[in-house]
Amino acid sequence: MTDFLVNAYPALAGKLRKVALANLPTPLGRGSIPGPSGLRDVGIKYDNLTSSYYGGNKLRKLEYLLQRAIDKCARRVATFGSVASNHALATALYAQRLDLGCTCLLSHQVKSPAVVKVLRLLMHCGAEIVPYGGDSHSRVQTMRHHVQGRRSWVIPLGGSSWLGAVGYVGAGLELADQVNAGVIEAPARIYIATGTMGSAGGLALGLALAGLPGEVHAVRVSPEQIMNRTRLDRLMAKTALMLNRLDPGIPADLHRRARVQVRHEFYGDGYARSNPATDAAIAVARDSLGLELESTYTGKAMAALLHDAGQSRYRDASLMFWNTYNSNPLPDVRESDIDLEQLPAEFLRYFD
Repeated sequence: MTDFLVNAYPALAGKLRKVALANLPTPLGRGSIPGPSGLRDVGIKYDNLTSSYYGGNKLRKLEYLLQRAIDKCARRVATFGSVASNHALATALYAQRLDLGCTCLLSHQVKSPAVVKVLRLLMHCGAEIVPYGGDSHSRVQTMRHHVQGRRSWVIPLGGSSWLGAVGYVGAGLELADQVNAGVIEAPARIYIATGTMGSAGGLALGLALAGLPGEVHAVRVSPEQIMNRTRLDRLMAKTALMLNRLDPGIPADLHRRARVQVRHEFYGDGYARSNPATDAAIAVARDSLGLELESTYTGKAMAALLHDAGQSRYRDASLMFWNTYNSNPLPDVRESDIDLEQLPAEFLRYFD
């Protein structure tokens, strides 16, 4: 496993620690999708394969965030998400591997089979599941009640702090290294689903740091009050500043060089709600690229790529899909393997 960020900036060694969880670099590949003029090649970055245990984009962030919890002598971590949150699940699974307890403060979302599977897995790995909703005062009180006095380290929603985003700064350098090695041509556009912006923002910074000219297309999949351009710019600016403080060789204004576009038009009717474009994109990814995507995140990013691939002005542009969805089979936890009485009563509705 290679640490592309430390390799490029050795002064960061010892200052920016991470627990080695991911199998890096992740592979690159090519595939063909149908278009108006026949088949068209696209690049694929297989971040679904960051681990043979539980892959996807969350792991690059968690390497830094869980290390920080260990460095702070925490006994448990607490994080946030919806009841089908891949981030909450990844945090709980890897916290368990590191002998850390985990509290998941979860909000409601659209009912789906994914909700039941995630809740079963969270219970199976011993996570504490807490309903998290209401007004801001109620949420703060809930968090304090379940975090304070327990030696807990709080991991933000989606793992998207400046420290979490560093994981994807490294991913941008990793891609540049693969391009320079001739594994694939430099992409003009990279399509990545973004809910809390850490992956897309970090990737754009990493590409700018490496001098790779590709433009990140951050396909919004969460409400606009969570994911918007102002918050993305703020996150990138803070990440650049903190890296500069650790190593002055990293420009403090790196965020100004980052090339990223926020794509709102594929969000649809709400978080975790599919739409015809997303459903069609999932089918194309499965049938043409052999990718199993889902409708909350990666299906929408693929819909953006397919839309642009069909535009004549992008006919010669090199397009890349960044697959952030874990592709490893997870244990099939049955209801007989868990005690539903341990689940908060308001979450039982998902099991009806």
